Amino acid sequence: MNMDYVWGDVRALLPVTETEFPLLFSEMVEPSTLTILELARKELYSELESSACADSAQVIIDYSWEKINTGTWRDVEKEWRRVYSYGCLFKVVGMCHGDPSQAKIQEAIRTCDMGLLMGASILDNILQRLVGVLKNKVKQGVLSKVDSDQPYPKVKKLKKNCLPEPIINTKLSVPRVHRPALESFRLGFLLPEKPVILEGVIDHWPALREHHWSIDYLRAVAGCRTVPVELGSRYTDEDWSQKLLTVNEFIDHYIMGKGVDGMGYLAQHQLFDQVPELKEDIRIPDYCCLGEGDDDDIMINAWFGPEQTVSPLHQDPQQNFLAQVIGRKYIRLYNPEETENLYPHQSHLLSNTSQVDVENPDVVQFPDFLKASYQECVLQPGDILFIPKQHWHYIRSLELSFSVSFWWS
Repeated sequence: MNMDYVWGDVRALLPVTETEFPLLFSEMVEPSTLTILELARKELYSELESSACADSAQVIIDYSWEKINTGTWRDVEKEWRRVYSYGCLFKVVGMCHGDPSQAKIQEAIRTCDMGLLMGASILDNILQRLVGVLKNKVKQGVLSKVDSDQPYPKVKKLKKNCLPEPIINTKLSVPRVHRPALESFRLGFLLPEKPVILEGVIDHWPALREHHWSIDYLRAVAGCRTVPVELGSRYTDEDWSQKLLTVNEFIDHYIMGKGVDGMGYLAQHQLFDQVPELKEDIRIPDYCCLGEGDDDDIMINAWFGPEQTVSPLHQDPQQNFLAQVIGRKYIRLYNPEETENLYPHQSHLLSNTSQVDVENPDVVQFPDFLKASYQECVLQPGDILFIPKQHWHYIRSLELSFSVSFWWS
């Protein structure tokens, strides 16, 4: 591989001259921080010092990291997220100067992903465009060792097949409808807030046809990307935690069963923004047009994990289309009217989550749970389940599973 070619492709994404490289911030960003940003920019455009900008960049990253991790995320000022992204940009360009190794290119991709996850878009989304260049320089099968000094957390081992295959009671099953007209869906299910499985709605998705999602495909399009992973069988467990891993690392350690024992789950709403190739493989369901907002207001979430991953019984404030791409899921739904029988947690943080283990309830501690009526189903690849807002739902993966949910109002 000609590594000068790496630098040439990276350099081609930057403004041609230093004067064309904007660094415009409000007074919120202190002059001392702006001075370091300007120094990193100057080093970037100096042939003799362009690799040194990575050092200045680390100062910017460390300082802005403190700013964006103080207080709650919704209160973080966007200016400091932009500063963080500039720090990531300078670091990446510095690392790619000269003769970068495979490990350094992988680290540069990880730095871009951190900027995409924690920062804000800068220079026409240059971090995303940098990833597009750098991904082509990573040899297939090369895994990230950047974080190898950080051991994988030990999480509770979950026995395979610890729960039996569910037998669906036909009297309780969620109804299925094949591609209903918009008005039929609105009158029959949206307005009366009734769950339904829609068939034939996502058959045209590339994810189910020409780009059939598989382990190999996910490795090819996203294997080197760093993403947040949930560790533990469910988020209410005491040993539940989160960690940043590449998709390849996640697949090797938590899907293929190599390495650490335990359960890991990739669940995040930024994956499709991070990896445009995956977003191009799906489509927003037409039924979302019945909502109040436009496509930009729809939150798209990825849910990728192994067999027996559980999402505890909980409710969400928005309408939800849950589309199944890989594998099957057992799902149980409860009307909001059953809330009193579902024993929500008392703490504000988990007030939308039941304390009850749905498939193994403690009837002594939660005696009224058995009084609650419910519907259930097994969601198959190609199905899309409409979960009305505030409807309680419990989900268990019956095998390796990849789902996409669309939250809309």
